[in-house]
Amino acid sequence: MWRDETGRSLADYPHPSVAVDVALLTVVDGALHVALHRRAGHAAGELALPGTFVRIDETLAAAALRALREHLGVSGRSPEQLRVFDDPARDDRGRVLAVAHVDLVDAEMLPTGTETAAVDRCPTLAFDHDAMVAAAAEHVRARHRRGPDPAGLLGRAFTLAELQGLHEAVLGGPLPKDTFRRHVLAHLEPTGEVRTGTVGKPARLYRRTAPGVRTNAHGHQPSRRGTH
Repeated sequence: MWRDETGRSLADYPHPSVAVDVALLTVVDGALHVALHRRAGHAAGELALPGTFVRIDETLAAAALRALREHLGVSGRSPEQLRVFDDPARDDRGRVLAVAHVDLVDAEMLPTGTETAAVDRCPTLAFDHDAMVAAAAEHVRARHRRGPDPAGLLGRAFTLAELQGLHEAVLGGPLPKDTFRRHVLAHLEPTGEVRTGTVGKPARLYRRTAPGVRTNAHGHQPSRRGTH
């Protein structure tokens, strides 16, 4: 067994417990929401993010997936690590470090009856989960400011109106149509198809370009002329 220069092993030092909590975000009724559950046991009945203590033989990623599965019935996701919440007083049971995770999913992935709350009008949550929700929402919003539909919620192809509706829901307010389209068209290309069955003329469909590929204001890649 390893011991330091004072003769103490790891077991001789006080150590915190480690937990994971997952802010699973989605869009409901045109607004960014977070999935919640009501706790059993400690803090019974309080709304909280799905979370769990990390087992000794378990990775953080595996613990996050287990928390989603056990508390929300959601599987098949890959939550992203957000940040560590380490206030010594964050949990009245003892010293607990919480590694917050975030993911953005289509609302249809949530089991029927899943309780959600709008992130901008979130009720008081257990522990410091309010701060986790705020950090997760800002993380997802920052990604949507940088590029179109980064989580792929709209699928393979979408109209510009559908894309703007998604971004307005995530960002929490209306966006100027012309400015928004100029920004996103640099990251889109037309599929050559249209959406029919809507009011007005058929709407052109777009898809996201590969990372690093930029297009012009019409959603077309600029032509390259060779030099001699």
